[in-house]
Amino acid sequence: MQPVDYIILLVYLIGIFLVGFCLSLKNKTSSDMFAAGGESPWWTSGLSSFMTMFSAGTFVVWGGIAYKYGMVAVTINLCYGIAAILVGFFVASHWKRLGVKTPAQFIELRFGLPAVQFYIWSMMVFRLVSVAISLYSLAIVLTAMMPLDTSNPLCDPATGHLSLVWAVAIFGSIVIVYTMAGGLWAVLMTDVLQFIVLNLAVLFIVPLAFGQVGGVAAFIDKAPDGFFALTQDKYTWFFMVGWAMIHFFMIGAEWAFAQRFICVPSEKDARKSTYLFGILYLFSPLLWLLPPMIYRVINPNADPQEAYILACQAVLPAGMLGLMVAAMFSATASMVSSQLNVFAGVLTDAIYRLKFNPKASEKQLMQAGRVFTVLLGVAVIFVSLAIPYLGGAEKLVVSISSLMVGPLLAPTIWGLFSKSIDIKAIWTCVAVSFVLGVIAKFGLVADGFLWMDSTRALSEWIAANGQTTDLIIGVVMPVIILSSMHCMKSTTAEGWDKVKDFVKEKSDSAVQTEASSMPAMIVGGCLFVCALMMFSLAVYNDEGKGLLTAFGGVLLLITVVISLYLYFKNKGTKPTS
Repeated sequence: MQPVDYIILLVYLIGIFLVGFCLSLKNKTSSDMFAAGGESPWWTSGLSSFMTMFSAGTFVVWGGIAYKYGMVAVTINLCYGIAAILVGFFVASHWKRLGVKTPAQFIELRFGLPAVQFYIWSMMVFRLVSVAISLYSLAIVLTAMMPLDTSNPLCDPATGHLSLVWAVAIFGSIVIVYTMAGGLWAVLMTDVLQFIVLNLAVLFIVPLAFGQVGGVAAFIDKAPDGFFALTQDKYTWFFMVGWAMIHFFMIGAEWAFAQRFICVPSEKDARKSTYLFGILYLFSPLLWLLPPMIYRVINPNADPQEAYILACQAVLPAGMLGLMVAAMFSATASMVSSQLNVFAGVLTDAIYRLKFNPKASEKQLMQAGRVFTVLLGVAVIFVSLAIPYLGGAEKLVVSISSLMVGPLLAPTIWGLFSKSIDIKAIWTCVAVSFVLGVIAKFGLVADGFLWMDSTRALSEWIAANGQTTDLIIGVVMPVIILSSMHCMKSTTAEGWDKVKDFVKEKSDSAVQTEASSMPAMIVGGCLFVCALMMFSLAVYNDEGKGLLTAFGGVLLLITVVISLYLYFKNKGTKPTS
């Protein structure tokens, strides 16, 4: 990275801070802090959901698969889009109809306090360890791209690059500060800004990468055999169907996504936001997975996990590499901030309010939420820093916890529709799937505690079909259990009536909210700054001058359109066509 790259990165980080602190002024109640007051525009919620799926692993893992196998990586990511559209059709509006402030509030009403406590601690451990691993992965990727003078206190003398410890601490602290200050509004708006930065960087890389290999036709001609096949031996159509089903449960029931359905003004907006999320995932994976695919033609002997970074370094002019670093930070920051905010909200409501201060004022709830955000963020940073010393323990935690994700999320969606299931469905799903998962992952493997000659054939099948095994345990088994329990029980669960009464009470006293214009104003300002940045880099660079100027012009045009929209909206009239 050159000095201009560091300047671009610094401008981005300053912008994130400014957005977080400006939005802190909008937080007046705990509903603002954790549900955006129900005023988030549908497109803001949809873009935030889209970004919540990203992390540094998107570039490393999926970039590596795209480099090795080609189009199959795109097919896998299209499954997210299919899952999101199905969630928009079946599930999203139900979350908004509930009138709850946090997803945990629904779990408490529907299944009882023991269930919500179990959900909080099991999901929180899994998600925070996963987030810590993502932050650590981000730090590894970014430090390799950020050489520093050895006299710099942030430099690691052994590598001559930014110290890994400082990288984790700095990037983690930035996310903590803006999430703590601005709450869900800051999470939503920084997600939107990060969406802009990410796509701006990727859109710039693709034409330059094609130019490096001689154009689209040359890329297709030089690509390896089977590179454009939609499936592969390891990633079959059965895997794709299962992958879509897993993410249907994940997008429909995981708290970070449910929060996006709750924070919009209406049920229609909840559906629209999820449709936007899904449609983007039907088209965008090809765009942002093209760089490592093209790099396979440029350098067929690269490390697949480094393919994305190497592609960026091979084609980007000065300044744009800094924007790509910002984009990679954005991807992980979106994931981290979403989890911090949703679990801070849950702990504030389910722990602080219910157990310690039932009569807490809105000011006290907001203060508690900010304290929980900081504590969770600090925990993530410490786990990230401890990963090199855990000897794989963090992977064990994720592996064990992931066995419970499907069994935990499936009953949540079932609970939205089925009158009969109760907390027993959760315990049964978790117990059966967890036991089967432990047997499959740790018992029947080589040298496992159930390894013997009589189970050799089964063990070999599981080893050869690990993904199929995970789908059976994590998706098929919970669906069978829940369907059976629904059919066998004809009485209405107590929790169903509680939810019904709560929804009626909320609907009688509900005040209709309207989507705020503030996100559009912030986006317009961000695009204007990005346009100025493109024009400045065009002056600075000889290479890519025309492309930089064109990008700046398009961004400026979009800024003008947004400004005109806001102007006519504020005047109470619509622009004429």
